[in-house]
Amino acid sequence: MSEIFNENFNINVADNRTGDDTSARKKETDVLDTSVCRLCPNDCRVDRSTSVGACLAGDEMRIAKYYLHPYEEPPVSGAKGSGTIFFTGCSLKCRFCQNYDLSRNKRGKEITISELADIFKKLEDMGAHNINLVTPTHYYDKIIRALDIYRPSIPILSNTHGYEKVEVLERLLPYIDVFLPDMKYCSPAVSERYTGKKNYFEVASRAIEFMINNKPPIYENGLIKQGVIVRHLILPMNVTDSKKILDWFEPYKDAAAFSLMSQYTPFGDTDDCPELKRKITKREYKDVLDYATSLGIYDLFVQDFKSADTEFIPDWDF
Repeated sequence: MSEIFNENFNINVADNRTGDDTSARKKETDVLDTSVCRLCPNDCRVDRSTSVGACLAGDEMRIAKYYLHPYEEPPVSGAKGSGTIFFTGCSLKCRFCQNYDLSRNKRGKEITISELADIFKKLEDMGAHNINLVTPTHYYDKIIRALDIYRPSIPILSNTHGYEKVEVLERLLPYIDVFLPDMKYCSPAVSERYTGKKNYFEVASRAIEFMINNKPPIYENGLIKQGVIVRHLILPMNVTDSKKILDWFEPYKDAAAFSLMSQYTPFGDTDDCPELKRKITKREYKDVLDYATSLGIYDLFVQDFKSADTEFIPDWDF
């Protein structure tokens, strides 16, 4: 998910397994093998060379945009921008997705692994502070191969919805310097309502804990070089759930930063969710922000309300 930050922010203090078949058992052990795809917690096990997975992506890799993004958190965008690549498709597909056309795989162009490596170099040559991979989960296998072709000298960021498998993250550790995961929902009822998945918090909390434990923070000249920034988008009528997420994060407050987003804009398929038909109020945001500071969460990014507008959603012009 793409966020609108920088000047808007301030820093406050299908199952293919068969009996005894050797090749099937081999595929079962390789979590990066998309011919029996298990890259994400949907564990759909389809052969993505012949059909699409739960992410709506097949074997091809598609992106909708790459550019220097000026509106991420200040340690991410810096003065020159974050070298951001927007992938299409998504393994979570929130109903209110701010990048709805991308998550439903309706935009973008097909690229090869070598072309992705070329984009890494191009963004680096443009002066990007980092390479920022937005919604990369369902392409991790190809991203790793692209980074094996060309590894930039700047940090590599995984900008994700948080719905990740630890065994996949283990394979990513040598390649990813910074994780920017969302922690979207705490309540199983809320996550089921908005994504159809009751187990979001169970899965995401385990994944983010793994990220935090393996990427201690390193900053140089105000820019993040390694670490984790946990993001949370406050939703209308969901202040209680936001506070529960802050309760969960409190033990990690000295090991990771937290980004509290106000940018929710009514979008996507929300006809059955009338509470999502409006933006959040300043009172809702202040209530959650005050709760965060009461927990001693001071390594905290806060967001200006002007970011809650469709004008901040990028044009998908690649």
